[in-house]
This record gives sequence, structure tokens and C-alpha cells, in this order.
Amino acid sequence: MELATGRGKLFANPSTRLSRDTFSAKSRCLTPKVTTVAQAVRELVRDGDYLAIGGFGTNRIPTAVVHEILRQGKQNLSFAGHTATHDFQILAAGNLTGRGRTLARVDSAYIVGLEARGLSPHARRVMESGEVAVTEWTNYALAVRLQAAAMGLPFLPSKTMLGTDTFERSAARVIECPFTGEKLVALPALSPDVAAIHVHEADVYGNCRIRGTTVADGELARASKRVIITCERLIPHDEIRRDPHLTAIPFFCVDAVCEVPFGSYPGNMPGEYFSDERHLKQWLEAERTLEDYRSFLEHFIFRSADFWEYLDKCGGAGRLQELRQQELFFQRPSEGTSQQAETRR
Repeated sequence: MELATGRGKLFANPSTRLSRDTFSAKSRCLTPKVTTVAQAVRELVRDGDYLAIGGFGTNRIPTAVVHEILRQGKQNLSFAGHTATHDFQILAAGNLTGRGRTLARVDSAYIVGLEARGLSPHARRVMESGEVAVTEWTNYALAVRLQAAAMGLPFLPSKTMLGTDTFERSAARVIECPFTGEKLVALPALSPDVAAIHVHEADVYGNCRIRGTTVADGELARASKRVIITCERLIPHDEIRRDPHLTAIPFFCVDAVCEVPFGSYPGNMPGEYFSDERHLKQWLEAERTLEDYRSFLEHFIFRSADFWEYLDKCGGAGRLQELRQQELFFQRPSEGTSQQAETRR
């Protein structure tokens, strides 16, 4: 009996031998890795790379890194559209705007939507243009693919996508279980060339702490050949050693550490600051026409020397403190409830 195979293209080689050659060359020494975002992107993100982004939706995204990828004009990237929202919106700005082609291939699970905020008009234009190759997966399937790579396996079996149109558009294969004979989906390992992950705290060596859900970021860090970490703040190594169980990503996975307060803006950083819904709406409105969008990008991204200048253009310290207070407000539900009731009165 012939078993089914998805007709999508595989954008990353699942071979464990190739990954092991890279990982075995990584240093296990406690070497300081602090650098700037610009330097990290310049050295670690290369044209044609397979890129993956950490976080979930607009929560805990490494916005500063994605801006810099766009600003430096990195080209022909493959991308893991796992739980992508504003990060994909930014990358899509490098297509159809006169700046070459940032995105060339996308493994798509969730990419064009910004959740309840609506769809990105420009990301939709890019994906409908035909200049980006697309293979479809589920969110879970991409997480399992990262897990396989993190485990050093060429694939992992699952039942996700069986009997669905998504399977038909994926690059997965149906296999037969050698023990039970039942049909399973073989999901190929995904080992990105480079990953960018934003965390709450890190030490100079790359040991990272994340508050709240980590989604698949632990697997992503272990699966990727090169890892750029941005953090809200650097903390002493002694603090990491004092509570090692809080380390979500260990230093030996990390290649660069960049301290970027408010580095997830305009996304949300759990426990730190709320998302800037006003600015996200501004992005969506600017994308309606290419002419307006080019002007928007020129002002906010390409004429900004770095992420700090971008933050200043978005309202600076005053706006950032408003967002911090919003997040703290929602962190106190009992107090917030009484305050909201008082406000309504």
C-alpha cells in the first residue's frame, strides 16, 4: 500500500549529521557574548538563511532584531511562521516595497493575522504575490519539528494533520507504525540557521529566564544553529547560579546577548509592559496603500538609526511608562476590578 506524501516543498534539511557538525563546534566555555543588535544581525544573519522567531503572537517578540534585519537589507530568507504576527508583518515589509526580497520561503502555520487586530494588508499582498514559496503546517506540527531537531532526530511521529488539506500542502509523510500498524505523520526535523528570541533576563553568557509561557522557545534555542538573545535586562551570573531551575535557555545554545529594554515593543512583554495597540493600529492603517506604507517605513524604520530612535518616534519614555502601568494594572486583578468599578461609576 502506497502511503501519502504532502506535496509541499521542504525548506530545511532534516539531516541530523549536518546539525551535529554545527553544534559540536560550539564552545561550552563561559564566554561573555554581550553585543549590539546591529552587530549580532550583521554577523549571525546571512542572506539565504532559514530564520525563526521566538515568542507567541505579539507577546515577547524580538522586535529590535527584526527591525535590524529589515534595516540591513537581509535577502532571500526562509521563515518559520509558527505563531508569527507583528514579526512577520515587519519582515514582509522587505518585499514589494523596492528593497529587494527579504522573504523567499515560508513554512506557514500562522502568519498574516495580528490576532483580534485583523489581517496585515501588506503581508497579505506579499503572500498573494506569488514571489514567496509556501508550505503549510499546523502550529503544533512546527513545534514538533523543532522538538525533533532539539532531540537530534531527523523526524518525530504524530497524528497532527492526518486527513486534512493542511497535510496535502505540507511536506510531511504518512508512515506505518512498526508496532501497531496504525498510520502516523512523520514530521521532519527543523533546524533553523538562526533564531532570535526575546527574554526577560539573561546573564552575559546567555543563560536566560522567561516569565510566563515559553511556547516552543526552549526547543527553538536547542534546534537552531545560531541564536541571538535580546533581553529586558542583564543580571549577574551569580543570580543565575543561585536559582538555576529558572533558566529556560542555557548559555551553550546562545551566540549573542543584547540588552534591549522594551525590546518586544509594540508587542506585549508579560509582567513588564502592555502592547501598544495604538501603534499596531497605525501599522495596519499605513499598509493600506504601498505609497503610504513606504513613507511609514521610511520614517519609522529606515530613518531610525536604531531601535532606541524608533521608540522615541513612538512616544518615547512617556508612552513606554504608560504601557508599563497598563501591564502592572492588569497584573493586579482584584485591585483592578475595584478600580474599574470605580471608573464606571
